Amino acid sequence: MDNDSPPPDEPFTPPPGAGPAAGPNAARPAHPGTDPAPETAEPAPGGGSGEPAGDGAPVPPGGEHGAAAGPGEPWEEEGTESGEHPLALRLEQLILGAPRRYTPFQAARTAGVSMDLASRFWRAMGFADIGQARALTEADVLALRRLAGLVEAGLLSESMAIQVARSTGQTTARLADWQTDSFLEGLTEPPEPGMTRAEVAYPLVELLLPELEEFLIYVWRRQVAAATSRVVQSDDEEAVDRRLAVGFADLVGFTRLTRRLEEEELGELVEAFETTAADQVAAYGGRLIKTLGDEVLFVADDPGTAAEIGMRLIETMTGDETMPALRVGMAFGTVTTRMGDVFGTTVNLASRLTSIAPRDAVLVDGDFAEALGAAGEAPLAEADVEAGSDEKYRFALQPMWRRPVRGLGVVEPWLLTRRDGSP
Repeated sequence: MDNDSPPPDEPFTPPPGAGPAAGPNAARPAHPGTDPAPETAEPAPGGGSGEPAGDGAPVPPGGEHGAAAGPGEPWEEEGTESGEHPLALRLEQLILGAPRRYTPFQAARTAGVSMDLASRFWRAMGFADIGQARALTEADVLALRRLAGLVEAGLLSESMAIQVARSTGQTTARLADWQTDSFLEGLTEPPEPGMTRAEVAYPLVELLLPELEEFLIYVWRRQVAAATSRVVQSDDEEAVDRRLAVGFADLVGFTRLTRRLEEEELGELVEAFETTAADQVAAYGGRLIKTLGDEVLFVADDPGTAAEIGMRLIETMTGDETMPALRVGMAFGTVTTRMGDVFGTTVNLASRLTSIAPRDAVLVDGDFAEALGAAGEAPLAEADVEAGSDEKYRFALQPMWRRPVRGLGVVEPWLLTRRDGSP
């Protein structure tokens, strides 16, 4: 970013008390490379960086032209001349709750944040570079103030604040795309003759937005409560690196299916698989880390929980004639958790076991099998069955041939099955 460019000539005085508005996300700008007319900003009351504006300043998804009018109000000419659909501008203002008012430089100065730090925050959130267009709202100013304020107060380091911005941006971008696609796909027929799907979008968003916003906050708080509870109950050493059971579930022959099925059929299959996997993982005490189309990654606090999830996935999928075969690989060991994802040798081993697992079967590594046996969930040898009651075991383990696994050396997989008569 060029922060050495001289500030333009037109002065700008930010209004007092830029207040909160609706959430900061909207549609990605149609012309991210637009070079707008020069503007500058006088320092806002209470401070500012004094840095000149750069040519590649990031801006949130939403475009780079003038403010969109509200329902029943006239449009500003710069929006329509830019090629942006007037309805898109109406929707943007409805969602953001405020008109476009600031250039990136003006927003940074009004928030009392350096242009360099503001740019890094915006890029971390996934906002595009569009120069110094007037495209930001008072909500963007407030968000900058809050995030920078956490850093100034010592509650977050600058690098952690950028990580928070990046993880939030990535998660909400995917959520917004999914929700928008899902809701608009349902509008196959307009409610009134002559109305287009785009015209139906405005009243639909107007009705759904406040309800979904409250629901999003509710679910987020629930997830934060669960995550903090896990951290509080774990040892200090386990806050980042902890022992977890990691599992992958993979659809067999998915690549061939992509060539055979129509796009709509393929989408329905993937959605059904992800829904089934998410339901089973949640129902039996695991946590779904991510979905990758034909594969899901989940974790559980102990091998017994993971074993139940793995077997339920196989049993559910094999009972559905519309779904392809499934294979599951699981490993138990130290895992690094960061920004909602998991990393490490244990994760890699679970992935490799999945790739060599038979159809409709579950493979686990030696540490997983040993921990399952130590917990009394499965016998490691027939002698264990003879020494005690067979009924106390939920699972059975059968050692497989040792084999080399790329990047991990030689491993001994175990075939996990459910014991006869177990629920």
